[in-house]
Amino acid sequence: MNEKDSNPKTSTETKTGVTRRDLIKGVAGASAVALGSGAITGFPMVWAQNIKNITLRQFGTGVSNLNAIAEKCKEDLGFNLQLTSLDSDSVTQRAVTQPKSYDIADIEYWICKKVFPSGVMQPLDVSRLKNYDKISPLFINGKLTPDSTIAQGTAPHTVGFVEEKGSKNFAKSPTNWMTLIPTIYNADTLGVRPDLVGRPITQWSDIMDPAFKGKTSILNIPAIGIMDAAMICESMGVIKYGDKGNMTRQEIDTTMKVLMDAKRAGQFRAFWKSFDESVNLMASGEVVIQSMWSPAVAAVRSRGIPCVYQPLKEGYRAWGGGLGLASHLSGLELDAAYEYIDWYLSGWVGAYLNRQGYYSAAPETSKAFMSDDEWGFWIEGKEAKGDILSPSGDVMEKAGATRDGGSYWDRMGKVACWNSVMDENKYMVRKWNEFIVS
Repeated sequence: MNEKDSNPKTSTETKTGVTRRDLIKGVAGASAVALGSGAITGFPMVWAQNIKNITLRQFGTGVSNLNAIAEKCKEDLGFNLQLTSLDSDSVTQRAVTQPKSYDIADIEYWICKKVFPSGVMQPLDVSRLKNYDKISPLFINGKLTPDSTIAQGTAPHTVGFVEEKGSKNFAKSPTNWMTLIPTIYNADTLGVRPDLVGRPITQWSDIMDPAFKGKTSILNIPAIGIMDAAMICESMGVIKYGDKGNMTRQEIDTTMKVLMDAKRAGQFRAFWKSFDESVNLMASGEVVIQSMWSPAVAAVRSRGIPCVYQPLKEGYRAWGGGLGLASHLSGLELDAAYEYIDWYLSGWVGAYLNRQGYYSAAPETSKAFMSDDEWGFWIEGKEAKGDILSPSGDVMEKAGATRDGGSYWDRMGKVACWNSVMDENKYMVRKWNEFIVS
């Protein structure tokens, strides 16, 4: 990225007063013909001629690499978005070992902590984004409100900025250069089959109740699973961590012993890695309480099966993700990538993600793309006045339902820790894998 690229006036607006976004939106119609003929002047001709040929290659997890987003991107911006979905561990590996295979990395912040220092990604100039000031403060200073306590773990703002253009070092406070532009996040807890557990579930340690022997599950992604395990162990009173997101070796050993003992006792039915696995385990009744993601709970309920995303007294484990730029990206493709990322924050995508139970990183813009009833249910925790539909039009919740955990502020305001990468990550992963294969 050259100095001209970092100036929003020179890279996104010409002397004619027409923005590059206006040009993108009109490229498929008569305006593109007019531009190509020179009837409108002041634009780089290569943009008008080649925008339709641009394809941005994006990869990430299946949570947000959704075909509907690619289709809407093509409709609104005029260029192609090619998506590849992988599991979290594969995302981390590809980001570092195959940097030429992608243009945009859709990754979580704990993955960013592993990837960005390797130099395969370039910092983003926030002055080029019109919607930067709409981003939730959670990603800027770590606080939902001025009085909020910053949660443990790899809170996104701690790896969200670098010191300057070209830097690989994370900044301690906001700068003009972000590692990722945040897009999606959520507060995770345990999924429960209320019709099968037979009693109220109130804390993380309930998953270890012998009454549920052989009917529980936790997810098998080490960096995330260990955080659920930490919530469980602290709830059990076995250990009080200095920082659940950055355990010492002794704390890791204590945590893994609890898991190993439970496994030997037959407490766990399975260890899942994919969304579909978690849905099938719960829908079948093989599992009655487990680590789960909000849309997976909704997927179970959409089958007419009782399932709740249970608020617990110790709080939530949170995660967040965003879009980052490959270091090789430049020129026309870099300009298109900035347009795409700014568009991502402009509301349509945020509303689409909200309707699946996730949260938009720019809540204010997504509200304009949702009905009052949708916003009331998903964000404000209000009772639904009508049926709540999924992005595909399927009924997710019936009229009269309220969201598990309440409002956005209730849920994100009770985050105890974020998904994390520890200083002892290699040791932790080795111990986790020993637990899984034991």
